Amino acid sequence: MGKFVNALFGGSLFKGDKGVWMIYFFLCMISLVEVYSASSRLTFEGGHHWAPMVSQAGFLLFGFLIILFVHRIPCKWFMLLPFVLLPVAILLLLMAVLGGGEINGTNRWLSIGSVSFQPSEVAKAALLMTAAMVLAKTQAEREEYVRGKKRKVVGAIKGKRYLAFAIVGGAALLICGLIILDNVSTALMLFTVVIVMMFIGQVPNDLMFKGLAVIVGAGAFFVLMVMAVPEDTWNSLPGCKRVVTVKHRIERKFNIGDGKDRKKTGKSEMDILLNDENSQTTYASIAIANSDVIGLGPGNSIQRDFLQHAESDFIYAIIVEEMGVMGAFFVAFLYLALLIRVGRIAQKCTSFFPAYLVLGFGIMMVMQAFVNMSVAVGLVPVTGQTLPLISKGGTSILITSFYIGVILSVSRYAEKKEMKAPLVEAVPEGETSEYYTDGAMS
Repeated sequence: MGKFVNALFGGSLFKGDKGVWMIYFFLCMISLVEVYSASSRLTFEGGHHWAPMVSQAGFLLFGFLIILFVHRIPCKWFMLLPFVLLPVAILLLLMAVLGGGEINGTNRWLSIGSVSFQPSEVAKAALLMTAAMVLAKTQAEREEYVRGKKRKVVGAIKGKRYLAFAIVGGAALLICGLIILDNVSTALMLFTVVIVMMFIGQVPNDLMFKGLAVIVGAGAFFVLMVMAVPEDTWNSLPGCKRVVTVKHRIERKFNIGDGKDRKKTGKSEMDILLNDENSQTTYASIAIANSDVIGLGPGNSIQRDFLQHAESDFIYAIIVEEMGVMGAFFVAFLYLALLIRVGRIAQKCTSFFPAYLVLGFGIMMVMQAFVNMSVAVGLVPVTGQTLPLISKGGTSILITSFYIGVILSVSRYAEKKEMKAPLVEAVPEGETSEYYTDGAMS
């Protein structure tokens, strides 16, 4: 217990990978400037000029405190969290689906008293930690001769070939199945990250291909159901109102059904572009068109007054308009740099769990960031994904701060093990080194 307390409160304030710390602080500074600039609609509607800025600063400060606490926890203790977080996440998702609270036309939110949050954010962390733990416990490192050379390879522990696929796949289907009812993009991203983790974790490819084939078939059947069942039926089912939105997007994308009829209304092209369903992407495109190499300058955005959710879902469009092409590339570079740092931290890990955990969290953050940026520039349909640590929001900032704290904790562990790495050479042949385990923390 004394060692735990000393690790938690002893030593310098900032520990772990310095590159991750720098990226984090850059993202926070950009967030404060751009949220203040992009919240003009909120300040006009609420009548409080500084309210959005103060709220964002408060969440970032709380997130910073979370990082300071979490990054000092020895990473082996995170193996206990999935046993608590996963059941809690499932319960919260069920409560949200059955009527937790509708905000912005969706049931993504759960309200407890005066506090509203997105249970899907908690579910993402729970599922990724569960996947990392199961993969670590069912995989082992062994030496094999490949093309005449002895190499260390990772594979399933004898007798556990199907275990990781069954547990991780089952948990992913349950969590993503509950999320997809009202947040398709989050469910697809989370499922993709889990698949990547399973691929990195050397889950047998034949099992993964068979599972994906079944899921693709189920997805095709779901799309047929969405298109065949009347909209009134979906609206009457708990947690299924968002399915109607998905149906409309499919119709518009493939120019069928009502989506085809909407183009025969006699309205001008500009009226169609600026209707409620298209206005966000249109104003975002205008904002990007207003930019230049250096942009209009911080606080000088024009489209922030017209673009809905400019402070959250479409904040990257405001960044491009104000900071120009160079600023836009700099923000994208920060997320790429974070992914590179995460990869290097994972390479230094000598146990499976911290490596899988840091990769899962890092890939999740970066994928969400690039989905958000792709929406802002018109590459993919509107998803409602925020830009991690930059967009205005509470739940997303706090959970992302938890991710950063865990990554920094793992980087501390990796640095300590790297310093001790030469000791591995002194282990007599035939004995097991504590630095090459079957997935348990050394």
